[in-house]
Amino acid sequence: MRITAHPQSEPKSCPFCAETIQAAAVKCRFCGEFLNSPKAKAIEANSQTDLISPQNQAKPVLSRVEGDNKILFACSPSLLGIIPQMIKALLLLGIAILIIKLPVENLLSSRITEDQAVTFTRYRILGSLAFGFIVLLILAIKIARLKLTYYEVTAERIEWARGIFDKKVDNLDMFRIVDLKLRRSVMDCIFGVGKVVLTTTDKSDPEFAFEKVRDSRKLYDVIKKASLEADRRTSVVHLE
Repeated sequence: MRITAHPQSEPKSCPFCAETIQAAAVKCRFCGEFLNSPKAKAIEANSQTDLISPQNQAKPVLSRVEGDNKILFACSPSLLGIIPQMIKALLLLGIAILIIKLPVENLLSSRITEDQAVTFTRYRILGSLAFGFIVLLILAIKIARLKLTYYEVTAERIEWARGIFDKKVDNLDMFRIVDLKLRRSVMDCIFGVGKVVLTTTDKSDPEFAFEKVRDSRKLYDVIKKASLEADRRTSVVHLE
């Protein structure tokens, strides 16, 4: 029996993380970057020109890499988006103040003793203050969570940071976007905010949303154009 040995291609280093990968690899299994993207080609070209003439030829290549990472849109959710929640909180605070001011025990003076009336007054005031504090705390958490969220859109990916005590940063590649929608309620139109919802092939974030952002129409157009260009660069075809 004759055994034919097929020659294996020599390994190479990933231009992004410098880990050893197969020469025929299209995507690095360590950092997840695509090796046939314009950014990867620019980095490889930069490393080659550095060996020949780093002083004369490095600058044009670096400008290409910086152009790929150029921020197309950056924003945080607007506080105007939670004005309805603020109005509800004010109404609840008004109810709490009304309960404090309204002497309910006077209406029950004929049925309860003076000591019971004092105890009832104490619990009524403490309960109303606790209720008001909880309402303000929930509203403050919503505002903090909203303002500590940050979105950044480049030609290749979307990055966002969120969290109050546990800060998280994540990203989504443009070529993974399958569909996007712009949603604006009547209140959103009044306050000039909107919600852009993305349907993606990413397993961790199959549906991602930009919550209550200004210039939502501009954001929609930027992501639509960038995702189409990313599909063209990576030759990705999304099947329905």
